[in-house]
Amino acid sequence: MALPLNPFHKLPRQRRQRLLGGLAVLGSALCFYLATAIIQWSRSHVAIETSMYTFARFVLGFVVVATSMLLCRQRPKCNHLPSIIGRTVTNTIAVYCFYQAVAVTSVAEANILNMTYPLFVALLSWFMLRTQRDLFALGIVALATIGIWLILAPGIATLRWQNCWGLLSGLFAGFAIIFLNISRRYNDSQTILLYMFGAGSLLMLPLVYHDLTLPGPTALFFLLSCSIAGVAGQYLLTYGFLYVSAVEGAVLSSSRILIAALLGPLLVADTPLGPGGWIGALIIFSANVALALRAPAR
Repeated sequence: MALPLNPFHKLPRQRRQRLLGGLAVLGSALCFYLATAIIQWSRSHVAIETSMYTFARFVLGFVVVATSMLLCRQRPKCNHLPSIIGRTVTNTIAVYCFYQAVAVTSVAEANILNMTYPLFVALLSWFMLRTQRDLFALGIVALATIGIWLILAPGIATLRWQNCWGLLSGLFAGFAIIFLNISRRYNDSQTILLYMFGAGSLLMLPLVYHDLTLPGPTALFFLLSCSIAGVAGQYLLTYGFLYVSAVEGAVLSSSRILIAALLGPLLVADTPLGPGGWIGALIIFSANVALALRAPAR
């Protein structure tokens, strides 16, 4: 008996969509980590401000989305403006804080602190997304947060103020995920990305206005590489949240903790995790699997 070419063929449609959505969110975590690794690699070659990395990411994203919509003859229709504005502003701040955390701390610290946002998503969901109130998911997020702090434990005694950039990125990313979930009810993915990238570029313009010059080949290479990774991650994240809940998607995204733990020492010369850090990473991984196997509370 011949096996089906499509391994998802026999899965129910809703289950298949959830699985593909979860894989997209996991892929976005890899892309976002790669973007921060590129920033770290660039530091030994060229000096590029955090605001320029953020601005380049949004400009490239706007060009890609606008071109795609133009080729498909798709007109943007902005519905539920408050959620679009909320998504744009909070996401822009989150990205800037995230890249700034990479610049002033380590790639591992930046990614770990950024991944505190599942806790903020769980708490905000109780007030903003009443249909997604789920005690089980809340417990899983709490477990994942314990894992994050276990990874951070060796550095708690030497916590620096610079780490606040990472925590702020987690806070605003939590708001951004909530607004994404709300805006997705009224707008398609392309429209959300178009306004987010376009308006995000305008928000960043005052910070980069005096540095807007033609970059050299090396700077251009790192700016484009980081932007491509960030835009790809944004596309995958937006697609994934079409099929998963805000809390479920946020915890799936925390797989970036494991990516940072495994690839950090190899790619960006991060200090390897100790026993406590690996326990925390395994807790977070287990939490991701548990939540991914649970049907979302809609």
